[in-house]
Parts: sequence; structure tokens; C-alpha cells
Amino acid sequence: MNTRPPSRRFPRHRLVALAAAVGLVATGCSAFGAADDASDADDAHGSGAGRMRITLVTHGSEDDAFWDRVKKGAEAAAAKDGIDLTYVSDPDPAGQARLVSEAVRDGVDGIALTLAKPQAMKGPVNEARAADIPVVGLNSGMDAWKPAGLSAFFGQDESVAGRAVGEKLNELKAEHALCVVHERGNVGLEARCAGVKKAFGGTTENLYVDGTDMRAVSGIIAARLRQDPTIDEVVTNGADFALTAVDAVAEADSDADVATFDLSNDLVEAVRGGNVQFAVDQQPYLQGYLAVDALWLYRTNGNVSGGGVAPVLTGPAFVTKTNADSVAEFAAGGTR
Repeated sequence: MNTRPPSRRFPRHRLVALAAAVGLVATGCSAFGAADDASDADDAHGSGAGRMRITLVTHGSEDDAFWDRVKKGAEAAAAKDGIDLTYVSDPDPAGQARLVSEAVRDGVDGIALTLAKPQAMKGPVNEARAADIPVVGLNSGMDAWKPAGLSAFFGQDESVAGRAVGEKLNELKAEHALCVVHERGNVGLEARCAGVKKAFGGTTENLYVDGTDMRAVSGIIAARLRQDPTIDEVVTNGADFALTAVDAVAEADSDADVATFDLSNDLVEAVRGGNVQFAVDQQPYLQGYLAVDALWLYRTNGNVSGGGVAPVLTGPAFVTKTNADSVAEFAAGGTR
């Protein structure tokens, strides 16, 4: 964790921020109204000249609706704060670690990262600390961010979320839940299913699948449902997997219901239509936004989100058929 005061290696950032603030007061412009002018100035004087540089490194896969929301939130914060943001990802922990090390060597002003495989990030985070680069965590690593040396964390307590799902299944009178884990060893997914098992009064079993092969995921879920007709609930750990599970349930001619962690626009529509019972929203857009904004605040003002001792929670929030209509508009816009 880098909890030292902001480095004074970047005094120009403070001068830029102060100059911008004075300009806004003098002209009576709003921050939103000034955005176009700032963009024009960047074009005229060289985009990114003198701007803070932040790198966001996740374990997400390409073309994943969840990580698209994380990225969109991060980009919104970067645009607001005048940051040059680089988003990179690699589902392989060694690849993700390499990306973090590259950001350190590039001398960025801050790094935000996920801790799906905390041990793999230990070395790169130590490199960042040695280089006086602040690092914050998001999404994965609720139990690992402080031991790893990060200054803040933005996300959902996956154990709490899992227990909330288990309690929800009790309310729905479910008896046998299949918790589908699409990435073996991912601490967040394991914590969710463990939380479900802890709170759920019925039987819970984990089913491990390869999340990179959706056709195989569907076939494995369908096969397990055929093997055991007592399974009456399939709980997935992602919106795309929930939609695949709906198809698998139909293929297996099963009466099982489907619930999931995480949202997408299509998933919200599935909840509205009754094909998925409910979803747990951890607000990935907010995670990306807060992580990038926190680094700007730290470098600019010395602010430490959560005081460096407590995570900033973005979930869990339930989306059911009763409130899906109110969520749909924001899901369509990619902010929920």
C-alpha cells in the first residue's frame, strides 16, 4: 500500500488544476461546459501534454459486457479529471502481472488493478511502490488488497454478496443450487459460491467450467441437470453465463430456475421477461469510475478513499422483476 503523501514529482498537475479552477470561477462556466474547450486545447497543443497518466489493468476478457462497463466508467472519470487513461487486460495472471510491470516501467502516475489472482500481483505491486506509484484495487481482491499493499479498494464484498444470494434462495424455497464457476482459482468467484453455501439452507454444489468456451459451458450445465433432476436452481457468476444457463436448462428439459451475479443489458431484459429470477449488481461502471477518480484525488489533493483501511463498497444490489424496469434504462446506457 502506498499511503505516503502524494509525491511532489508532479507539481505541474497542481498548477494545471488550480489554473482550471480559477478559470471556471472567472468565466462562470460549468465543468461540463468547459469540456469541449479543454478538448480543443488538447488538440491544439498536443493531446496529453502535461496530463496525469493512469493505467487500468484488469483480468477481463475482450468483448465482455461486464468489463466494457468497468472501462466505460474509468473513461468517464478520466474525461472529467483530464487524465490520459490506458486500459489493458489479460485473463492470464502472468500476463496481467506483466502489464502492471510495463506500466511501472513507463512511469505512469497511478495504477488501478484487479486482484483475481493476488499472488501474481505481489511482485508488480511492490515494483510500483518502490517507484512511488500509487496503486488502487477494484472488483476482485476484497480480502487481499490491504495485504497486497494497495491504498484503496472499490468493489463488492463477494462473501457478503454470496450470503445474500443464499438467503434469497431460502426465501424462494429452493432446495438444491448449482453454483457455476467459470474461472477456477478466481478468489472472487470462489468467495461468492462459498457465501451461497454458508447462507443457503439447501444443498449447494460447485460446477467448474471453462468460461472461454460457451458451447462447452452450456453442454456441461445441461449434462449435470440431466444427471440430477433435484437441482432446482442454477447460480452463475456472470450475465453471459446466466443467459447460457437458460438455454442449458431448456436443453436438459429441467425445471431449474436461473439466478446470477452481475448484469448486462440482455440480462436485465431476461429478468424483466422472467427467464432469469434475479441478478446481483456490483455496479462495474462505478468501480472503474471510482478507481480512476481516486488516483486523481490522491495525486491532486492527498485524499485516500476509505482512509486506506476500509473498502468502498459498490454492491450488492438485487435486480428482480419488480425493479428491473427502473434499471433497464441505465443498463442500456452501459452504466448499470
